[in-house]
Amino acid sequence: MAKDTLDQFAKAKLDALEAQALRRRLVETDRREGAIAFRDGRRLISFCCNDYLNLSQNEEVKRAAIEATEKYGTGSGASRLVSGNHPLFRELERRLADWKQAEDCVVFGSGYMANMGIVPTLMREGDLILADELSHACLLSGSKLSGARIEIFRHNDMDHLRALLAAHRNAAQHCLVVTDGIFSMDGDAAPVAEMADIAASHDAWLMTDDAHGIGVVGHEGRGSSFMGKTKADVPLQMGTLSKAVGAYGGYLCASRAVCDLIRTRARTLIYSTGLPPGTAAAAIAALDFMRANPDYCRR
Repeated sequence: MAKDTLDQFAKAKLDALEAQALRRRLVETDRREGAIAFRDGRRLISFCCNDYLNLSQNEEVKRAAIEATEKYGTGSGASRLVSGNHPLFRELERRLADWKQAEDCVVFGSGYMANMGIVPTLMREGDLILADELSHACLLSGSKLSGARIEIFRHNDMDHLRALLAAHRNAAQHCLVVTDGIFSMDGDAAPVAEMADIAASHDAWLMTDDAHGIGVVGHEGRGSSFMGKTKADVPLQMGTLSKAVGAYGGYLCASRAVCDLIRTRARTLIYSTGLPPGTAAAAIAALDFMRANPDYCRR
């Protein structure tokens, strides 16, 4: 029967992964305020949480989520392109665009969904994508989905990036350079300002995934584009609301024209239900808290 062959396939794959010590397992973790977590009844100190500012436990943030949930319910009820575009989404986008000094912003259901929607909307066959070798999986997945040619440059190696642009840029109609702003595994930063200059000199568009930068680095915690004396010219500032912001979701801050295109063509936005209103309210409250308490981010 088909089910038997399916189970046989799954078990064989799992056995092979187990033999390579590559099988993953979910371990129940009861995370509390701060760095405290409980596993199997043991009280532990966690060093692997990305709620960097502990804002998921902030009383103002939790209150905002509770009040919005009680007022609007637990879900948005539809895709944002149908009837799920709650007024809180636009307020969240306005705040993000203002904080990142961009014309506009689009909020997605998650950071992974954002990159899986943004990159294929902008790039296609005949285009070129240059990606840092340590870019997050969702940047690489979105790049592969686009159909564009992909070239990988050595981690933070700007000479290698220049060489790849010199070798391949002229053959492509459009070119996108993608990188994490802050790399999650080692915590090092991309040379965003230098990359912006290099990309601009080759008519390439720079996109930074600032999932681990927002709230943590840059002027007032605004992210990797703000780590220098002046803001780096990054036309595509992507990030998440699930790390330092302490909520959930992803976003792109860009020009109005780009954001309008994303709303019109990004399949992960069009065909997904919008975030719960309580989640949007929590993110708004967290952003307000960060802006009102810049020393909190700096500390």
